[in-house]
Amino acid sequence: MINIMKAVILDLDGTLIDSMGIWHEIDKQFFAEYDLILPEHLSNQVNKMTMQEWAEYFIKNFHIPLTETQIIQKIEEMAFAYYQKIIPIKPYVLDFLDFLDKNNIPYGIATATYKSSARAVLARLKILDRMQFILTAEDVPTCKKTPEIFLKACALLNSTPEQTLVIEDSLHCIQTAKQANFKTAVIYDKFTPSDEWEIAKQISDISGNDLQEIIAKL
Repeated sequence: MINIMKAVILDLDGTLIDSMGIWHEIDKQFFAEYDLILPEHLSNQVNKMTMQEWAEYFIKNFHIPLTETQIIQKIEEMAFAYYQKIIPIKPYVLDFLDFLDKNNIPYGIATATYKSSARAVLARLKILDRMQFILTAEDVPTCKKTPEIFLKACALLNSTPEQTLVIEDSLHCIQTAKQANFKTAVIYDKFTPSDEWEIAKQISDISGNDLQEIIAKL
């Protein structure tokens, strides 16, 4: 695949950083502030929603006494501290970026995470300056429910979907990228449901338990 790969679009949460469990903690803290118990599996459910959708969902189903904008801002503030100070990098990320640089393959990030949090964690890990760009739901409100964010990233990389590899840990994101004819690689994350991981492996061009395995298959 290295011969046809012109660019790479990287996911952030669960792919470059070990952050998926943190979102469960943020959800618990948010609910506790309003004397609510976090329903089982809610974190996985809202993970597939846009910011606007989950803010609307919280208000409608749990009667949170905030506006949608206030909910989005509050969770951004809660998340920022984790990204700025705590969340670790996943194994072999630096090796993978070195591999791309050695082969003159440009790359950038497309993520559902807040831009403030994404920049904070990448800066702390000293890899922010290596990215061509960071696209978030603030840039593309539909985020990864449609291919728009991947297509925008592809244009910034001066590539085409057929020559661009999208690396993700989530099934629904792989499915979205596939809709627009991107090459895909799925990487294992311990918070991905096992049934979704198996499907993602089947539909992706390549898969791996970590980025070292992805390098070996490129």
